Amino acid sequence: MRSGTAGTRRYAASTATHLVLVTGALAMLGPFVWQFLTSVKTFSETTRVPPTLLPEHWQWGNYARVFDVLPFQHMFLNTVLMTAGRTVAQLMLCSLAAYAFARMRFRGNSLLFGLFLSVLMVPSQLFLIPQYLIIQDLGWVNTLAGLIVPGMFSAFGTFLLRQFFLALPRDIEEAARLDGANPLRVYWHIALPLAKPGLIALTILTALWSWNDLMYPLVVTTDPSTMPLSVGLATLQGEHFTDYSMLMAGSIMATVPMIVAFVLLQRHFVQGIAFTGSKG
Repeated sequence: MRSGTAGTRRYAASTATHLVLVTGALAMLGPFVWQFLTSVKTFSETTRVPPTLLPEHWQWGNYARVFDVLPFQHMFLNTVLMTAGRTVAQLMLCSLAAYAFARMRFRGNSLLFGLFLSVLMVPSQLFLIPQYLIIQDLGWVNTLAGLIVPGMFSAFGTFLLRQFFLALPRDIEEAARLDGANPLRVYWHIALPLAKPGLIALTILTALWSWNDLMYPLVVTTDPSTMPLSVGLATLQGEHFTDYSMLMAGSIMATVPMIVAFVLLQRHFVQGIAFTGSKG
């Protein structure tokens, strides 16, 4: 009798949990569904009050109109190059700094790491003017170098990988040192392969941040041929008139690559984030 009651309670608890999760999933998917439906409506349907859920006639031509209004291919390529350059650079530089903070003991280690973390407490908007002045002096306005270089290193990436390196066992590294491996070889051949989940997590976070970055590229790019997608799509929003159907169509095409990347790397991402918190 008790076994049946316990089973009923577990089933009820499981059902309630799944209902909450399904409700949360629908709430998360709702904006994406509305975005897609808006992208295939006419302009009059997007501004109708009360709003219409489904379009009367599906306007697939809105996607083609994006290419007529914007140099979408160039902007997409600029975004890919900017994202790839920032991501690869952060994987290299942040992993080197993180390994040094996690495994090498030197005077001022904790103080220097604290200074690194203090950067996270400063709003990124405060760096816009100094960064622009530096980029302007270097002649990198409206160039890929101006978009990539300021995002090649991050204090958050260093912190994330440092936590991951701290969670790795020291035995393998000590064995490698006994065999005559120097710190650089231990880092390259031992630590980095073991830190693969953490590197993938940083890859996804950096790629998402770079792909969606708007404020800084908006400041340093004025030529449409050098703009990333985030800035290009922002130009579709006018002061007095905005074609929401075309704007949503462009936004969907800009979002799909990141969704696909996250779905493919989701398991590694969750594993990497979980491991970074396993040791302080």
